[in-house]
Amino acid sequence: MIEERKKIEIEYYNKQAEEWLKEKFEKDWKTDFEGFSPTLLSSFKFCYKILGENCQNKKILDYGCGNGIHSVFPAKIGAEKVTGIDLSESQLKIAKERAKRENIDRQTEYLVMDCEKMDFPENSFDIIFDGGTFSSLDLNKALPELARILKPEGFLVGIETFGHNPFTNLKRKINKITGKRTGWAAEHILKMEDLGQAKNYFDKIEAKFFHFISWLAFPFLSRPGGKFLLKILEAIDSVFLRVPFLRKYGFKVVFIFSKPKK
Repeated sequence: MIEERKKIEIEYYNKQAEEWLKEKFEKDWKTDFEGFSPTLLSSFKFCYKILGENCQNKKILDYGCGNGIHSVFPAKIGAEKVTGIDLSESQLKIAKERAKRENIDRQTEYLVMDCEKMDFPENSFDIIFDGGTFSSLDLNKALPELARILKPEGFLVGIETFGHNPFTNLKRKINKITGKRTGWAAEHILKMEDLGQAKNYFDKIEAKFFHFISWLAFPFLSRPGGKFLLKILEAIDSVFLRVPFLRKYGFKVVFIFSKPKK
């Protein structure tokens, strides 16, 4: 039986997908639900660079894949196979359609599956990509599963919203009130202690932080001048984020977990 919190997550993401399908334009298939390509952001560029350097002829799991936007890049540049899993059937409907439009449907498959209890055997994947799923999960259940299905020489690369900046935390509270985030996700944004918890399941943890102030440009990225504003603010970010104490206040964190403990 599906837990109540998961039912709420499924309902939320099904509704999001169904509303997007009603209102979409042809160009929207190249963007995420926010209306712009995530690869505009330095954080996602960094993730994709890691994938691009390592995914050739590899089996990749798009973990909590949602609409499948992050499956496209590795599938197009030589991954042996990209498997996406999610509990939202409506999101997976978009992912499958996106794969057809991008002509990668032979290299991809999408499965309805619980990220906290996966059906895959041990050592199934060379690379796992997490594009922001952790906040929807119970990490006490998810992390050991990720270590189990990752090959010993493989790695997980993830990008998550980080939970230490008081200004972005206020925005999350507003999003919860207005229904733009579920209660569970708003209250379980990744923090430093969660990265510490991952050490129980992976011997090597690496992290890089992004968007100290450049998150202020995000609402304007689909508007004239938005990309220029982002470029300026990310340049300022690069100065602030050199200071170790300030890094945890970045809006996004990119992490690599490797050497899974078996």
